[in-house]
Amino acid sequence: MSVRATFVLLALLMGGQGAQILQVTPLPRDGEVLVSFKLDEAMTDDIKAAIQSGLTVKFVYKVELRRSSAVWFDRTIASAVVGASVKYDNLTRRYSVARSLDGRMDWADTTQKEDEAWRWLTSDFARLSLFRGVALEPNAEYYIKVRANASPHNASFIWPWAADDAVGLAKFTFVR
Repeated sequence: MSVRATFVLLALLMGGQGAQILQVTPLPRDGEVLVSFKLDEAMTDDIKAAIQSGLTVKFVYKVELRRSSAVWFDRTIASAVVGASVKYDNLTRRYSVARSLDGRMDWADTTQKEDEAWRWLTSDFARLSLFRGVALEPNAEYYIKVRANASPHNASFIWPWAADDAVGLAKFTFVR
């Protein structure tokens, strides 16, 4: 199995309307695992309306480095939380986008382009160094699991996915 191969796990949308894809790609390099992921979802009218209303829209990606076990439950080696948020300012007509890693601010920026803000929320996660310093066993099978959640979750906004909104995973062999 190729390390660069991307595997996708489809999560059903609410009401069985289709499939949600979260692509995950691990890249073991220099004793650590770099993680890339992308939520392959177009902006719906409901999401666009929520953003345009001035609400802060947040996406939380829970990333886990796990090792499979044939006898017992899979073991979580390390985990990280990547947060992305966007807030539209109706006065300046700018989108403020921010990203956090494990609760710490990673970066923030502004843009006037809606599609760029959406990309920063869903697909601009390339080669993140989330598991630095984690001791991995050579020639062992591991996998990266990413779960995505969006907020706000309330009755007035219907998101295109449910509770653990989308899940993706990719397996790899750590070779040293």
